[in-house]
Amino acid sequence: MKLPVTQSTLPMEKNWLSHYPEDVPAHINPDTYSSLVDQFDHVVRRFADRPAFINFGRVLTYRQLDSKSRAFAAYLQHLKLPAGSRIALMMPNLLQYPVALFGILRAGMTVVNINPLYKPAELAHHLNDSGAAAIIVNANFAHTLAAVVKQSDVRHIVVTEIGDELPGLKGLLMSAVVKYLKKGVPDYHLPTAVAWKTALAIGSRLKYAPPPVKSSDLAFLQYTGATTGLAKGAMLTHRNILANVAQIKAAYGPLLQAGNETMVTALPLYHIFALAVNCLLFVEMGGCNLLITNGRDIPGLVKTLRRQPFTAISGVNTLYRALLNNQAFTRLDFRSLKLSVAGGMPIQQTVAERWQSLTGSHLLEGYGLTEASPLVSGNPHNLQCYSGSIGLPIPSTDIRVVDDAGNAVAAGQPGELLVRGPQVMAGYWRQPEASAEVLKDGWLSTGDVVTVDSDGFFHIVDRKKDIILVSGFNVYPNEIEAVVNRHPKVSEAAAIGIPCDNTGEAIKLVVVKKDPSLTGDELVNYCRRYLTGYKVPRMIVFCDALPLSAVGKVLRKQLRSQSVGQQSLKTL
Repeated sequence: MKLPVTQSTLPMEKNWLSHYPEDVPAHINPDTYSSLVDQFDHVVRRFADRPAFINFGRVLTYRQLDSKSRAFAAYLQHLKLPAGSRIALMMPNLLQYPVALFGILRAGMTVVNINPLYKPAELAHHLNDSGAAAIIVNANFAHTLAAVVKQSDVRHIVVTEIGDELPGLKGLLMSAVVKYLKKGVPDYHLPTAVAWKTALAIGSRLKYAPPPVKSSDLAFLQYTGATTGLAKGAMLTHRNILANVAQIKAAYGPLLQAGNETMVTALPLYHIFALAVNCLLFVEMGGCNLLITNGRDIPGLVKTLRRQPFTAISGVNTLYRALLNNQAFTRLDFRSLKLSVAGGMPIQQTVAERWQSLTGSHLLEGYGLTEASPLVSGNPHNLQCYSGSIGLPIPSTDIRVVDDAGNAVAAGQPGELLVRGPQVMAGYWRQPEASAEVLKDGWLSTGDVVTVDSDGFFHIVDRKKDIILVSGFNVYPNEIEAVVNRHPKVSEAAAIGIPCDNTGEAIKLVVVKKDPSLTGDELVNYCRRYLTGYKVPRMIVFCDALPLSAVGKVLRKQLRSQSVGQQSLKTL
């Protein structure tokens, strides 16, 4: 149903445009290219001999990426799969990933990104919901696929070893070490699977026939993080992705020089953040992605960075904090670093300030979600200090902040963020009711509660579904966590709501200690100094680590559904 045009359905006045840097436009053209395939063809011609991806010391140029992805596209066409077929990709950051990614798109098919760490039930949901006809899987995770593949529509399987794209003996040795010495490849039985190298060899002998690909065709079926229920497939068209890449380039491109940048890609490419900001943006600009296969191995990451100069990096708060706490990292040369971007979770002020002091690069926090391809807002590239905000809406993006009735809230008051722009998804795959719930008259309901200040800078308050209702008062977990994380003996913390007979919900705090001497009483007294009484946690639990998503976001849903910790303190 189309909403009548009233004051409450109109976008906010774009007063934030006056705070854009002079070299950032108010609007972008989402139709410069007809598809991601069209864009890719332009890029590989322009930057043919420039490095596109580096992994384990192996450099893949744009010319090689063109040749290999063309061969893989021809192989997929050889399988006689119809245009638009969903092809699943299940692997960490390896050179095989971009080859397969662009091969799928060039074959006129749709990419379904899958977290390789998924358990069988999670993988089965993604395969069955998407109707994936084929999957490319890293051998390390093939046993998970073997457990569920017979209950799916998958009929074609390509298995790749970790060293398949590394030269000669080096690749063979790395695969052997991972498989036999590190025992990283559990036994699996996939008798019809084709080896990666075989698939490329077959494709290289075939004629690739470029299919017609329209901007409205699905490029990605990108599943949501499933923090509030079963993951849903966001339908992202070629135009959605092209628009968001153009928007990100408009916002941060002035800091970068086409063909001369290297981005550290420690976040997984199967996640929408790294997919858009790292892979697709830097490919469009002829840049190079330094692929880190295991982003949680901080010593290994730092060792790589010592050998490879870099000019840009993306990450989440947990990654930046881990790097800052690594002594070898603090001794690196950061003079070439131009761009540091953060998202996925709130950046702590201490982390942002330490990063700026160490590197001389301002940590530019942004906000996005899968359903928006993903970027919605970001701090301007000329930021001089930590802003504590998610910045300004990016070019060609409309914003509204509304109450539960859909009415615009007053400036400075919290409300749900609604977004409209060319990056907003077409809807959820095969879920018209769920699509109708979040898409109304072109506006996307994000489920995130924000405030906006007089300059148009937005501040995340919390996820609407994470708000804790204590005796009728809204309590925002982010506010509590921000206070607790400032305690010198706290490494990290998460606040959740638990059922309570007296107040409806009570606040439970889950804490990772930095100092073993920290006690629950000490934390409660600290909270009472900075928080109103009803916001003070009623239960404190200490644990060794918080459950995190693939990009390092705290999984509050998981905390609510399980008991973590070694001791607890109930307070009155």
